[in-house]
Amino acid sequence: MEVRREQLDGPGAPATDFRVRQLQARDMLRGDLEGEALERYVEERVMTTTLDRAVAWARGNSFFPLTFGLACCAIEMMSIVGARLDIARFGFEAFRASPRQADLLILSGRVSIKMAPVIRRIYDQMLDPKWAISMGACCSSMGVFNNYALVPADKFMPISVHVPGCPPRPEALAHGILRLRDMVQGHPRDGWRERYDAIGTEELLDPAAEAGSAAINVFEAGDTAGA
Repeated sequence: MEVRREQLDGPGAPATDFRVRQLQARDMLRGDLEGEALERYVEERVMTTTLDRAVAWARGNSFFPLTFGLACCAIEMMSIVGARLDIARFGFEAFRASPRQADLLILSGRVSIKMAPVIRRIYDQMLDPKWAISMGACCSSMGVFNNYALVPADKFMPISVHVPGCPPRPEALAHGILRLRDMVQGHPRDGWRERYDAIGTEELLDPAAEAGSAAINVFEAGDTAGA
C-alpha cells in the first residue's frame, strides 16, 4: 500500500482531482473565488448560448416518433431501436402511441390515395413543432408501385427529409434522422443542388404549348417538385 501526501487546495493542486473540483465548487458558491482563479473556473465550466439555440438543441436530441407503419419499410423502422443500431444513443427511442404525444412522423411505406387523408389527419393532430420523414421509394416517388392507387407523401403534407431505398436499411433511416436533427438545430447540410452548383438546371414546360396536354404525369410550368 502506498501513502502519499497531496495538497487538496491551492495553486499547486492538480486540476483533475475530484476533491479539488469539489472544493473549488464550494468556494465559488460561497464567493471565495476571486480574480484569476474565478476567471479560470468560469472559462472551464460555463458555456454561454442563446435561448433559441438551447431549445433547438433540446428538440433535436429528443424526438418522439409516432408508432405508425404503412408497409414493409416499417420493419426497418422498428429495428432501429434494437441493439444493433440503438437509436437511444441519440434520444429518439421513445415511440409514442398517440399523435398528441409525438412530434415526428416516419412514413414507412407506400401511401394509397385512400390512406392519404388519414395520414394528414394524424399529422395535423401532432405536436408543434413537428416534422415528417418519407422513408422508402414508394412514399417518396411511388417506386416500383407507380400506379393510380398511390400518391407521393409530399403531395399532401410537408416532408422534412426523404430517405431513399427499397427498402432503405435501418442505418439509412438513422442517417435521415440525424440529418433532421441538424436541420432542427439550425445547421443543415447542403443538398446536392448546392454542393454541385445545380441551381436553375430544372427543365420547365412551355405553358402555351402544353396548355391542352392530358398527361397527368407531367409537371406544370414553373413546378419543380419532381425535378
